[in-house]
Amino acid sequence: MGRVRVKLSSIDIDALNSVIGALKEITEKAGVIMRGPIPLPTKRLRVTTRKSPCGNGTATFDNFEMRVHRRVIDLPAEDRVLHPIMKLQIPRSVQIKIEMKD
Repeated sequence: MGRVRVKLSSIDIDALNSVIGALKEITEKAGVIMRGPIPLPTKRLRVTTRKSPCGNGTATFDNFEMRVHRRVIDLPAEDRVLHPIMKLQIPRSVQIKIEMKD
């Protein structure tokens, strides 16, 4: 039997955790073993800008940071698991990628 790898990424950690909780409920109802969620390294995107709108003045800067959280979940490729996952309502801030593995 094959397996399915679900990759989740989001900048909103609460939305990501709610999707993972929904996936756990689906697998528990189906009676299959879920491996994960395996946390991958958080990607930090940093931007430094000058505070002054015209670019002149004191040399003060603002630092902005966006964090991208990623998780990986491995599941067995069974219809009783995959159909509810496909029907799951996922927030716009969460990106999901489902891959079939051998």
